[in-house]
Amino acid sequence: MAAKSARTIVISGVPDGVLNDDVMSDILVIHFQKAKNNGGDVEEVKYPTREKGVAYITFEDQEAVLDMSVFKDKFVLEDLIQELKMKSTALSFGSLQSNGHISVQGPFPTIKWLRDFLLLKAKSLSEDKNEASKSHQRPKKRLNKHRLTREVNNVVHDAEGEKQVVVLDTDIYHYIKCFFAKELLADSDVVISDITDGDVTTLHLQKGRNKPDTGQVLRVKEKIETQSIKLHNSLRKERINFERSTRDKKKYRLVCGSVKSRYPDVLVIPYDTHIDVIGSSSAVFEFTQEVNKKIQSLIPGQRVI
Repeated sequence: MAAKSARTIVISGVPDGVLNDDVMSDILVIHFQKAKNNGGDVEEVKYPTREKGVAYITFEDQEAVLDMSVFKDKFVLEDLIQELKMKSTALSFGSLQSNGHISVQGPFPTIKWLRDFLLLKAKSLSEDKNEASKSHQRPKKRLNKHRLTREVNNVVHDAEGEKQVVVLDTDIYHYIKCFFAKELLADSDVVISDITDGDVTTLHLQKGRNKPDTGQVLRVKEKIETQSIKLHNSLRKERINFERSTRDKKKYRLVCGSVKSRYPDVLVIPYDTHIDVIGSSSAVFEFTQEVNKKIQSLIPGQRVI
């Protein structure tokens, strides 16, 4: 079983003195059991604590069985699993079975991240396969002993230079684009184009006009992937729905805009029927609470969910 500390998250910004402590604990349990909040079965809630407005949420240890057979034609499965162990130290992996199945145990949010990570990777391989089948190039001979560190790069060399492909969760992509684009592309001449298909965004990276050195595109790709993994473990999304009427969406947007200045690390994405709020758990919680109070004063009976 994973250590309790590995299954516990710290929540700040819990409204203090607004509700009875037991009621607030129940609300926290309900909130963090919702799948849309990247939650799961809650083992324990510690609230109140010594620190004002801070709660500790401990998730139950979860176990899942993953089917890795989809990757066997592209990777040495043992290498892939070893890479996943390095990326997800909170998880405990069982023995790899002959059918490609492997059991994984650990905190629910981390298991969810692992599933999402593998789904994105599988989708990327599927897209690569479809593109290859459309081309008239001579098929490459299959190699049974690819190293993960080579294959995961998806490098394609052509007459114009090196290209790379990165598949990201769309919410993660929006957050990276807003807050980390300059940092990731600093001192490089790499051009990035994106294609979004629902929850998945595919980035195509290639050399710019100044023809950077051969490894520059790859280094940018690796930076993006590393940042993506960090954000998978720290970001939370809350959706504010225009439940009464889309006619009120201007009021919602104005309120979110006025509150946003106090939460510089929160990303607000408006849509026709709702607004997505993405950021750290504490920041998103505080942001939506503040928006809720303002909305209730402008639109009686309305509550942000």
